[in-house]
Amino acid sequence: MASDHDSTRRGVMTALAALPLGAAAAANAQGGELRRQGSRTLVAYFSRSGNTRVVAGLIHRARGADLFEIQPARPYPEDYLETVAQARMETDSGHEPPLAATITAMADYDTVFLGFPIWGETAPPVVRSFLSGHDLSGRTLIPFITHGGYGPGKSLDVLASHAPKARLLTGFVMEMDQERRTMERVTSWLRAVSSHTAIRPGSSG
Repeated sequence: MASDHDSTRRGVMTALAALPLGAAAAANAQGGELRRQGSRTLVAYFSRSGNTRVVAGLIHRARGADLFEIQPARPYPEDYLETVAQARMETDSGHEPPLAATITAMADYDTVFLGFPIWGETAPPVVRSFLSGHDLSGRTLIPFITHGGYGPGKSLDVLASHAPKARLLTGFVMEMDQERRTMERVTSWLRAVSSHTAIRPGSSG
């Protein structure tokens, strides 16, 4: 019998096809700033592989919230290993990369849902940039976090230290497939393939 976790994960991924993310793209394109669209709730998220974007879209639809995609001014490399190396250097040095867009008036929002994947057992550097660049004093901050099997790591400490005057609530944490896991499985498979003896067509062995 499938676990509740498996059922929830399937439901989240199934929602991808119907996900309305045009609002986020439009907001981020208007002069590099997001202005409130009418809601007092904001969903801000960073997503590289798309997993966190799925969750953001579900919250956006369910709450009728404004949607904002956190993006670095200089995109991370397409190559997974290059991104890992860059993120590690940024984290180790404390570097917070500039954002491609910001939110004009954070004070217009009462509640902020903040989503991101776990990178190196913590929040991605660009999420630190978002927190440092926006005053969340008095706002209710609700994280939603995706990870590849290691849980939220030290990310909640990052939220507490970078948004000390926000009301930080218990968030949503979910394990989802990650590029690292895919890479490890493919690499393992390729090693096995290279050590196998070729089988002639029609052979039963």
